[in-house]
Amino acid sequence: MSRVWDWVIAVGVTVVLLVTELSGEDSTPSLGALGYVVLVTGGLALAAHRRAPITVLAVTGLCALGYQAVGFDVPAVAYLVAVYAAVRAGHRIVAVAGSVLMIAALPLVILASANATSISEAFTQSRDALQLAWLIAAGAAGEALRQAERRADEAERTREETARRRADEERLHIARELHDSLTHQISVIKVQAEVAVHLATKRGEPVPESLLAIREAGREATRELRATLEALRDDETNPPHGLDRISDLVKRAQASGLDATLTIEGQRHDLPAAVDRTAYRIVQESLTNIARHAAATTASVRIDHRPGALAIQVDDDGEATPGTEPIPGVGLLGMRERVTALGGRLHAGPRSAGGFSVRAELPVERTP
Repeated sequence: MSRVWDWVIAVGVTVVLLVTELSGEDSTPSLGALGYVVLVTGGLALAAHRRAPITVLAVTGLCALGYQAVGFDVPAVAYLVAVYAAVRAGHRIVAVAGSVLMIAALPLVILASANATSISEAFTQSRDALQLAWLIAAGAAGEALRQAERRADEAERTREETARRRADEERLHIARELHDSLTHQISVIKVQAEVAVHLATKRGEPVPESLLAIREAGREATRELRATLEALRDDETNPPHGLDRISDLVKRAQASGLDATLTIEGQRHDLPAAVDRTAYRIVQESLTNIARHAAATTASVRIDHRPGALAIQVDDDGEATPGTEPIPGVGLLGMRERVTALGGRLHAGPRSAGGFSVRAELPVERTP
């Protein structure tokens, strides 16, 4: 839409220049065709004033000198618009220097082309073509709009920083509340259950299933609470893990007795932070589910850097069989939400050869 508006401005200025010239009288009719070409060129050059403001400033200035040289007594409207565009783009020094050169060169060009019989007449014609007041007004308008846009950008950035800071503060507040209200109670439950199991085993008494369930629930709650607090505390000063920590997850799984392997294919490129973080969470959650629920002996993690995408696959040889529907727990739902938010795809289900498979594909925009 901005390009269309730029062309509207360029065509409008060109029409104004042509109408102004056609309503007057050429002092050098033999050069009329050349004058019209220069006049139109200067006006249409304004179509590029956003993309190349300095170039447009130079072109419109030269064209203004050109059609004045052939006897077209037309105000330098296109140059004034170019000054406005250059100042708005932040090129104030260039615009001032160019305007000084124009003020000095215009009467000399008029005098050299014999369109004026004296220096005073040349200065008069140049003053009519390039009014100093309009020149200052064009520059002032460009600077005013530039400052307004800068203040708007600064206000938007400040709002984003304020919202981010408030979100961080709220996240840390929630983490502190969880820590204060839950950690102590869960720790007490876990320790008491551990002690009860230990004493029963030491006396040779059978350990009740309910007591074992309480002990396991305490361990599970401790792990989940720790993971939740870690996620809540993630911020710019404590960034979450990414692909560079996948090997740590695999080593941790191996230490627990699982025969886990890691395969990385393709050439790695810089990944967006959200993709990097989501890939780590997918592998982490998949290996955690294998350790808790799959009763598997082996697991494989495959990371494939493809053109425009990052593929992740985690397989195990657990008890899952084809045709059984996976129970949509919190972990799987969280993975699916992360992948969907990035515009990716996730498949989680039993393998045809037995066991369970998690496959995700995350789109990656390559930077040139």
